[in-house]
Amino acid sequence: MAAVTSAALTIPSFTGLKAGSAFAKVSSAAKVSASPVPRVGIKASLKDVGLAVAATAASAILASNALAVEVLLGGDDGSLAFVPSNISVSAGEKIVFKNNAGFPHNVVFDEDEIPSGVDASKISMSEEDLLNGPGETYAVTLTEKGSYSFYCSPHQGAGMVGKVTVN
Repeated sequence: MAAVTSAALTIPSFTGLKAGSAFAKVSSAAKVSASPVPRVGIKASLKDVGLAVAATAASAILASNALAVEVLLGGDDGSLAFVPSNISVSAGEKIVFKNNAGFPHNVVFDEDEIPSGVDASKISMSEEDLLNGPGETYAVTLTEKGSYSFYCSPHQGAGMVGKVTVN
């Protein structure tokens, strides 16, 4: 890599140009001196770009997680409920059901109370699958607009039901 140093450079100056003259007269020379310039290698630049790309990717991941709606399975007080039990989301927005208290739980969408053409088995947990520990999750993304009713099969009789409206 070439570097500029403090060595003096001689730059010719063109003066005394006459109209109609075929040649220009070269006269006095000016001296220019450059101060030392720190060297910046390509490696440092690529490292900076890599850091910027990593930071952008991390921001995108955090932003995408921020777009998820979280529903707790079981209230903090031990109640057998979805918290919140009624939510609204945009089409394509992720819903994360998170085991909180009073488990085991699951999330089953009622095939009679979802938009026509949606397969309840593809968006539901099976009735035998259960989230058994605190913090376990089940995520679903609904793309068809409409109302979806869901329940927890072990606690449906206790009123653990919910509804999501997709706009």
